[in-house]
Amino acid sequence: MAIPFDIVKDLWHGEGLPDAALDRLTLTGSDPVFPASFAVGAAAQTTLAAAGLAACEVGHARGAPRQAVAVDMAHAAAESTGHFRLDGVMPNIWDPITGLYPCADGFVRLHANFAHHRDGALRLLGLAPGASRQDTQDALRDWAARDFEAAAAAEGLVVTALRSFAQWDATPQGHAVAGLPLVRLSRLDDAPGLALPALAPQARPLDGIRVLDLTRILAGPVGGRTLAALGADVMLVNSPRLPNIGAIADTSRGKRSVHIDLRTPQGQATMDSLVGGAHVFVQGYRPGGLNDLGFGPHAVAARRPGIVYVSLTAYGTQGPWATRRGFDSLVQTAMGFNHAEGEAAGDGKPRPLPMQILDQATGYLMAFGAAAALLRQQQEGGSWHVEVSLAGTGHWLRGLGRVPGGQDAAPPDLLPWLGTSFSGFGALTAVRPAIQLGRTPAGFVRPSMRPGTHAPRW
Repeated sequence: MAIPFDIVKDLWHGEGLPDAALDRLTLTGSDPVFPASFAVGAAAQTTLAAAGLAACEVGHARGAPRQAVAVDMAHAAAESTGHFRLDGVMPNIWDPITGLYPCADGFVRLHANFAHHRDGALRLLGLAPGASRQDTQDALRDWAARDFEAAAAAEGLVVTALRSFAQWDATPQGHAVAGLPLVRLSRLDDAPGLALPALAPQARPLDGIRVLDLTRILAGPVGGRTLAALGADVMLVNSPRLPNIGAIADTSRGKRSVHIDLRTPQGQATMDSLVGGAHVFVQGYRPGGLNDLGFGPHAVAARRPGIVYVSLTAYGTQGPWATRRGFDSLVQTAMGFNHAEGEAAGDGKPRPLPMQILDQATGYLMAFGAAAALLRQQQEGGSWHVEVSLAGTGHWLRGLGRVPGGQDAAPPDLLPWLGTSFSGFGALTAVRPAIQLGRTPAGFVRPSMRPGTHAPRW
């Protein structure tokens, strides 16, 4: 099993960042933290550590002394559970239809947290909206798992068949993901260096860095929240046309929250104005979706030379699934994690990892990539594109090795890491940031608020 410090060092060296910063890093704890045969604790700890360390390097490039960064594994894993309560109540974020179902020759997982995905899957099964879980299970027994997966994908729905690691590795998409870097930084143009605002002596390292956060589900919003905890001025941009999931109450901590409809001339003009004052643009829409609206990476770089553009996909940018939608639970199923956890348990019953670690770690990698690209921009000029994917993170997690006896671990008590604060959704109890900075503590200066609360201006 990989050593956490070596994991961070590999991430760090992969982006050509200076060794001197690594001397300030302290990592504590070891796997298993939660019951899993995979190193989910190390995945959370190391990606958070890389994000915090890279943010501090941005602060150093702006004239601040380097500072210590410490991340405890248990705290990082607790943050990655996405645990939160509103007014003392833990919301149920899963639709009753969501889950793993037996088919004629295997299993498929449905993701039905959005009504249009749920109703589309039911319609494909010949069922009416409102059909029960039992109705769904009965209808799926007549389908071959991969046939239903393919039929759902053709309809733009989110369904995956259960595979083993060997089966995933044999697919064209498995080959494509294995050939991609975990975090890909590429230069979009030769723009001159974009001046960053001055940094006050006791300001957090990303203070004054303006981030447009056009993400909705978990990985992207977690990335934006991580940047906010490190000082960035993050503006969450939602479309008034699109639904959100309940976790927005947690993932919006530290952010402004605005509504912009990019399908209207007024919305596009508003976004143009915001891009003109931004340093980072983060998006997690379906591949090509923002290109169609005029806000793809090259278009945004043309409007704001020197910007860092961060793109999130489910399955990477290469291969036959490159344009396919996906969420953490589906990617776990498709890539072999559910199957492997069943084998590790000894009963062969497919089961998920104890947290949506692909979402969470990918979000932290988005923050890391954004900070690393800001450094490259300051050193070399140019506009930069950062690309990450859930499947890429899954491939990396596999490479960290297995945890013998990991499924026997008892989950830790989250109480030591919980804090309660006001939010626009009610009294929000959630896990405090696990990144500990030696001089300027990480945290949130803005409460999470409902979409559209703030005016769309810096």
